[in-house]
Amino acid sequence: MPEESFVMSNRVERVLAYMVASIIVLSLAAFIALIVGTAVGLERDDFAQGIWPTITILPLIGLPIGFVLIIVLLVVSAVRRGRAARDAGQ
Repeated sequence: MPEESFVMSNRVERVLAYMVASIIVLSLAAFIALIVGTAVGLERDDFAQGIWPTITILPLIGLPIGFVLIIVLLVVSAVRRGRAARDAGQ
């Protein structure tokens, strides 16, 4: 039975790690797109049309979510290591 929980815990940690990486990379790509769009010469009114409002909001939402997921990943990892150390000590 402990092997199943060990595999499940690793799966949860792996999924959390991929979620963190994908959200942060997507947010940074949107941030870079905003910088490039401004450098190309887009004006303030141009960012209010098309896909630009979504690209503008994405880093404002994605980066805090990524930060919270990093904290969740650290807590899940610490709990797993604590349980592994407790089980090894018995």
